[in-house]
Amino acid sequence: MKFTLSWLKDHLETDAPLQEILSRLTVIGLEVEGVEDRAAALAPFRIARVVSATQHPDADRLRVLTVDPGDGSSVQVVCGAPNARTGLVGVFAAPGTHIPGTGVDLSIGSIRGVESRGMMLSEREMGLSDEHDGIVDLPDDAPVGTPYADWAKLGDPVIDIGVTPNRADCLGVRGIARDLAAAGLGTLKPLDIPAISEGGSPAPSVTLEFPGGETLCPAFALRLIEGVANGPSPDWMKRRLMAIGLRPINKLVDVTNYMTHDVGRPLHVFDADKVAGNLVVRRAAEGESVEALDGKTYTLTPAMCVIADDNGIESLAGIMGGEASGSSETTTRVLVESALWEPINIARTGRALGIQSDARHRFERGVDPEFMAPGLDMATDMILKLCGGTAGPVTLAGKAPDLTRTISFPPTEVKRLSGLDVPEDTAADVLTKLGFTVDRSATPWEVTTPSWRADVEGKADLVEEVVRIVGIDDVVPTPLSRPATVTQRVLTTRQNRVSTGRRALAARGMTEAVTWSFITAADAKAFGGGAPELALENPIAEAMSDMRPTLLPGLIRAATRNVNRGHPDVSLFEVGQVFAGDEPGDQTTMAAGVRQGRTGAAGTGRHWSHDAGSVTAFDAKADLLAVLEAIGGPASSAETTRDAPAHYHPGRSGVLRLGPKVLGAFGELHPALLAEMDAPERLVAFELTLEAVPEPRRKAIRKPPFRASDLMPVRRDFAFLVEEAVDARTIVKAAMGARKDLVTDVTVFDVYRGKGVAEGYKSVAVEATLQPSDRTLTDADIDKVAEAIVAAVAKATGATLRS
Repeated sequence: MKFTLSWLKDHLETDAPLQEILSRLTVIGLEVEGVEDRAAALAPFRIARVVSATQHPDADRLRVLTVDPGDGSSVQVVCGAPNARTGLVGVFAAPGTHIPGTGVDLSIGSIRGVESRGMMLSEREMGLSDEHDGIVDLPDDAPVGTPYADWAKLGDPVIDIGVTPNRADCLGVRGIARDLAAAGLGTLKPLDIPAISEGGSPAPSVTLEFPGGETLCPAFALRLIEGVANGPSPDWMKRRLMAIGLRPINKLVDVTNYMTHDVGRPLHVFDADKVAGNLVVRRAAEGESVEALDGKTYTLTPAMCVIADDNGIESLAGIMGGEASGSSETTTRVLVESALWEPINIARTGRALGIQSDARHRFERGVDPEFMAPGLDMATDMILKLCGGTAGPVTLAGKAPDLTRTISFPPTEVKRLSGLDVPEDTAADVLTKLGFTVDRSATPWEVTTPSWRADVEGKADLVEEVVRIVGIDDVVPTPLSRPATVTQRVLTTRQNRVSTGRRALAARGMTEAVTWSFITAADAKAFGGGAPELALENPIAEAMSDMRPTLLPGLIRAATRNVNRGHPDVSLFEVGQVFAGDEPGDQTTMAAGVRQGRTGAAGTGRHWSHDAGSVTAFDAKADLLAVLEAIGGPASSAETTRDAPAHYHPGRSGVLRLGPKVLGAFGELHPALLAEMDAPERLVAFELTLEAVPEPRRKAIRKPPFRASDLMPVRRDFAFLVEEAVDARTIVKAAMGARKDLVTDVTVFDVYRGKGVAEGYKSVAVEATLQPSDRTLTDADIDKVAEAIVAAVAKATGATLRS
């Protein structure tokens, strides 16, 4: 919600400086999001007179101006504006000034061989409007040499506040002023509701046509004003509307926009000569369409409310008027509408049609029902003063509902709920200034809400009103009591795993990335997604059309952007949500990462002390196992298989399993996929689904006590000849199971193919560690264990010892 300081002071009698007003707005819950001081941006621009205007010698559309900027000098300016002429008074910008409308810094230049030492400005170049048909043309008596902002009174600060959805009353300057007055920052000025002389013709009749008792329009008021002279609005109104980002159109339309932001009362004006017969407020018929004032044609459904006449639909009720009955410069008879609309229906209609208007923004939050008729009178009075004419009587259909409620309110609730000790007189005064009626003779108090505060429903809401106005900063912070016993855990397993997984990957030198949950349809299909139920109906961009089935597309795109910008060694990870379908169980949490270039865990990039080397699939496997171990997963008992998803390289990837359950995958990404994504030629990645990792056991498991051994371990090497298809993990598993009482570790330290090894075979060398606990092993003992290992591996794989 934007408004100017002078606009606020139309409703609030105050001498408070701007900074105090800004501070108090935030304290009372109307958070200030920004302040625009246009005077500073326009300060360099001066009123200047064109002394002469001659034709450019080398350009038909350019003129060479001699400009008097008011300091006794003459400046030559080349100008292409069609209205540039001798004697024109406009706005001059000297070299070195910043032009806010175009974002450029002005310098001395040469245009078609003629030097130009400045610029005569249009409204768009000053950032005041979209007007760019010519340079600003000021009255002849405008004081040359005076700062334009001072003369045009553009030094009014523009305040932008954030209004929460429950505070519809503060979507008008009047409501903001009321809150500040209650907070002691001035006095709320009385609102003048004029008495309208109704000597004109009556408006057409209005019928609310809603069979079955349900109404989307509780009340509708209409007035005909004849003999109006439409045209541009006065400068004061145009300045205020432009200051808050609205484009002035004409007096009739500008009055409705002004009322919307001034008192929070949206209205609409119809050109009465374009309305045929009487008006009907009804549901739209299936397939009906209307061309709205934004120039777009909308197809409607019976769920939407419209205003129609004998010709058809004239307006989208409460959202936007129709082009067919819109007012123009030639309008002389106007119908002014002030109505009430059902908020939820307005919200659904606006969302379905994709229309966001100031009227919709207010109606879907709820406007003051009791101000429907007074708002119409205020708008009528303003139109009569600006446009002239004669007003007729009000045509009224329906009845404004009474949304006030009386709440039993013990004043002690303020202390009980907030801890703030507010005197009863102060609490009553605050509520009264906010518009509440307080009956202190009753016990407890009977507090009646004003018509504009339908959001206040109970005692807690009243406490909130008192506390925010008195000052929430005065509430003394009170720590929670510390329980005497150890509390139960607060975070869920998933939450713990997310934070622990992030720390584990960051500790391995990876950088966390946060990517979009939406990806292109092509990327989704390339990574096993692309299901129709995961395509967005209304994506925010073409490249964000589908929910991601994995985190890798976003990480690959991020890594590619880094490489393309000169950072070849990059390692990124992310922990976030992925989507396999549209059912609740189809959304899971994944930890994933990619590495590119020389970004192994041992070091990054080139260095004299070591060679980091290019990343391999085993770096990705190490990342995967590190996360799994950090979150308490079965890293030691998980097995690796070769059936990785299709987006991995088929010979340099693997899947981590716990029995039949897939925990994750790792490896080099498929070269064809990387080429399709314009990614680097070689990337390694891993994925781990956190929900697939078994929950930790809640009950303690009896394990054999750990027994340290003072005896030296014995290590023996074995080189097995096996067929090429045999996995090394099968050999390790068989060797570990040969003598569980002595064999504590088996590791692979060499794989050989070549001379001395038959075609289709390979030599896998492993080291077995034997750890005695009660006595030193003899050579005979060691030989027996060795024989058991060889026999177990031979039985499992058909291996023989390499001679």
